[in-house]
Amino acid sequence: MADELSQELADLTADFKALILDARSRGVDAFPVFTGERVPLEPPAPAAVKAEVARPVRTARTVERPSAARPSAVPGAESAKSQPEAPAPAAPIVRSAVYGTDSEALFALRNELGACERCGLCKGRSQLVFGTGDAEADLMIIGDAPGAQEDRKGLPFVGPIGQMLDNMLKHVLGLERESVYISNVVKCRPPNNRAPEPEETATCRPFLMRQIDAVKPKVILSLGSPAAQTLLGGTASIGSLRGQWHEVNGIPVLPTFHPAYLLRKPEDKRLVFQDLKALNIRYDELGGQRS
Repeated sequence: MADELSQELADLTADFKALILDARSRGVDAFPVFTGERVPLEPPAPAAVKAEVARPVRTARTVERPSAARPSAVPGAESAKSQPEAPAPAAPIVRSAVYGTDSEALFALRNELGACERCGLCKGRSQLVFGTGDAEADLMIIGDAPGAQEDRKGLPFVGPIGQMLDNMLKHVLGLERESVYISNVVKCRPPNNRAPEPEETATCRPFLMRQIDAVKPKVILSLGSPAAQTLLGGTASIGSLRGQWHEVNGIPVLPTFHPAYLLRKPEDKRLVFQDLKALNIRYDELGGQRS
């Protein structure tokens, strides 16, 4: 028994010396000193210590490690480190009814946009927010720009403003989100959720108009000043435009307040309710579907 313990101690001593030599070969010149309160632990059995410590240390001693004086022993190592990593490939664009690209025209338009860098908004976005809903909808809803939650999910009108829009559709118009088509004037989130600037809306407007041509809605509901101004032109405020019928490419357009505005000023919901009732009447007159 004494001989076995002596052999165990000799093996542990050899392993410990090997550990120190291995650490020194990697530039370690000191070990941290424990200064806190020591908590007594039950020592493991000698055989367990030998099994846990001896194997990795002995393996380390049999592998030749390159010394610090030979960092470029591998040809091309320094040049490989200095080169930047290749960017991750962009996610492929797929057909999807959820993202409003299940029609040929919308899918082709989304592919043409690609990873759009036509204006500065591309620098701060997480992803492009194209549109969602029924690609043959009779009602198209157009807002101004994606917010933070839309930017993360890749879908327009989500979160609290999306819930408000869903309630407006369901309880006033008798429509579900899936039966309309929803998009924004610009497809990328502006910094700090600010309103899109005129040059940004001008850059995105041709793609918005092609979305409208692809969907061919019977009626358009525009939400907020940027959407109304982009569709109709001019700089008139949403307060002066809302509740009045306009026309774009032969399609009736009714501007009203944006749900984000109603979250800040809920007393104006009654005005939007009046606008939606007028839209409901025109929608039925033009044969809009509710299935």
